Amino acid sequence: MIKLTILLFLIMFVIGTDTFLISPLIPTLQKLFDIPTEYAGWMVGAYALGYAIFALLAGPLSDGWNRKKVMFLGMVCFSVSTILCGFATGFWTMFLFRFLAGVSAAFTAPQVWASIPALFPAAKTAKVSGIVMAGLAASQAFGIPIGGLLAVNHWSYPFFTIGACSLLVAIFILYALPEMKPKQDPRTRLPIFKRYVPLLTSRIARRSFLAHFLFQCGFFAAFSFIGRWMTDRFHLSVDQVGYVMFFLGLGNIVGSFSGPYVIKILNRFNTMVVSILVSIACFIALSHLPSVALFEGVYFFIFATMGIVFPLIMGMLNSLDPTIRGTISSLANSIMYAATALGSWFAGLVYATFNGFSAVGIFAAICFAGSLCSFIASGILTNHVKTKKDYAS
Repeated sequence: MIKLTILLFLIMFVIGTDTFLISPLIPTLQKLFDIPTEYAGWMVGAYALGYAIFALLAGPLSDGWNRKKVMFLGMVCFSVSTILCGFATGFWTMFLFRFLAGVSAAFTAPQVWASIPALFPAAKTAKVSGIVMAGLAASQAFGIPIGGLLAVNHWSYPFFTIGACSLLVAIFILYALPEMKPKQDPRTRLPIFKRYVPLLTSRIARRSFLAHFLFQCGFFAAFSFIGRWMTDRFHLSVDQVGYVMFFLGLGNIVGSFSGPYVIKILNRFNTMVVSILVSIACFIALSHLPSVALFEGVYFFIFATMGIVFPLIMGMLNSLDPTIRGTISSLANSIMYAATALGSWFAGLVYATFNGFSAVGIFAAICFAGSLCSFIASGILTNHVKTKKDYAS
């Protein structure tokens, strides 16, 4: 069991690392490829776009396939696509390879969450899910900064390193993961998009997924341009940006592990309201902070709240209907990456137009405010488990 837990943790770690590997490299790649600031965000968004589009197909499709084979082939393709990023010769080749890496991740990551209930007894699924979620937090704390430090020697080294590590993880999948052949279920024979109908016809689900989209859009819009802002405002080098992101990633880990205790004390509703309101104030204040130390401290808190709120959101969404959790997970991931693509693009646009991070912070604050209003209006914060009566409303 320990071996399988480590494997699933590593899968999420390399996928999480690759998601924003390019963020600290944006200033370097802008100069290298001669890319305007308003388009630079698409080097992050291309990966997210590929994931967002194909996650909607990959999740339901894979319900009828052997999950081990899907995970193995997805990770091999992910490795190859990431390595190819290191050979990019311009914006469009980088965009293509990042897009393909996102497509590969869309087939791999949902298998992790779908495999946990199949591989572990019910009493351990919550604990294993928490450890796997920590893989994403650890990727921000360690993976992205390491990528920034590797880029000091050459911008391509992070892609080669993560690609090679992903290939090793693929081999680990081949030899450690048991076969997970699909069970015969009438729902797997439904047309793909009909499996989303119960969610689309639910008022609670629609408003909850809208809130999820706004939350992710605001957070990742600001996150995508941290490296650029620290370079412009405080004149930090790539490796110095890596150190800062290492510190910020620790905030995510702190939030991930402390989240259950915070929610237990405050309850879900109060945790969501307090976390988002304080984050809104932080986003507005970020661009006015006079020193790197203050910037780090405020953003550390934002990352900590993200570590608390993100698992809370995913838990609430998965409680909408326990019978279609795979479909819910695919939709939630697709929405998250669609928000990442849109947020990073819009952040680049407003950053260039208004010449700084202030407008990006305001955009993030507006998204968070909309997210909180939508969560409250949905009623999901006060309804833990979805019922048939709720779906009928």
